[in-house]
Amino acid sequence: MSTKNILIAVIVILLVILGFYFFSSESNDYTKEPIETMTTEDVSVEAVPEATPEEEVVAVRGPVSDIGTSVGGSEIKAYHFGTGEEEILFIGGIHGGYSWNTALLGFEIVDWLKANEAKIPENLTVTVIPVLNPDGLSKVTGGTGRFAAADVNKSEATRTAGRFNGNNVDLNRNFNCEWQSVGTWQNKDVSGGTAPFSEPESEAINDYVNGNKPTAVVTWYSAAGGVYSSECKAGVLPETIELTNLFAKASGYKAFEEFDYYEITGDMVNWFAGQGVPAISVLLTNHTDTELNKNIAGVEAVLNFYAE
Repeated sequence: MSTKNILIAVIVILLVILGFYFFSSESNDYTKEPIETMTTEDVSVEAVPEATPEEEVVAVRGPVSDIGTSVGGSEIKAYHFGTGEEEILFIGGIHGGYSWNTALLGFEIVDWLKANEAKIPENLTVTVIPVLNPDGLSKVTGGTGRFAAADVNKSEATRTAGRFNGNNVDLNRNFNCEWQSVGTWQNKDVSGGTAPFSEPESEAINDYVNGNKPTAVVTWYSAAGGVYSSECKAGVLPETIELTNLFAKASGYKAFEEFDYYEITGDMVNWFAGQGVPAISVLLTNHTDTELNKNIAGVEAVLNFYAE
């Protein structure tokens, strides 16, 4: 091979080597912008709220609630006013048609509260059960709701029968304070039921008191014209004495520490006392008048007493 050919071959080999090196260098030296290490701060993710426990569902009662039913299936209605945490409970009509004026008074107090809700202190709820014995009331008035004095049956025997519930039980002998199966009313024997709270009406009150824990209770009866304290084998609560005196002073009724005209067993108001609840019995003067103004004065005195 001539010197010229050798020189050409060397030049070709050098060009090949240089070309290979050039392309190889381009491939190795070409780099993209570095990918920075990503953190959670660099990622935009829509915030997901933390899971929260299921909210407790609280049943809110309306202005009127049904607290139970009578033997005959009639609803026992409670009327509620105010939104305070402490509850004052008023009850009428436990002796149905025999003491129909206590039920009518209960309805009249409901009307008064509707027209005077501004007088209810903010810390109180006021509940009125006008008719605890709707079956007994129905025997005498023909219904279980609001009625007029003109609707009352004139028969004394019918009104007496209206004292008892559908099982012929005296509900005010069916509560668990010195209960007996046979109780006394004046000079008569009456049924106290087969056991304490054997009757759906008294059971409804038991359930209501256990569920709502009223601060104080006022119950209307007839007829003796006085305010009576309650107690169940443990003496009269000091607060009950205060409640008795303030209602009596405001209303004009006389105040009595106890009802002692004859022995009473299974009494509702005494049972309240046994539960530690201050409670009084307001006995209207007769079996026909509601004595509304006197009792409004007493109700206002109670509400003011428990106002913060």
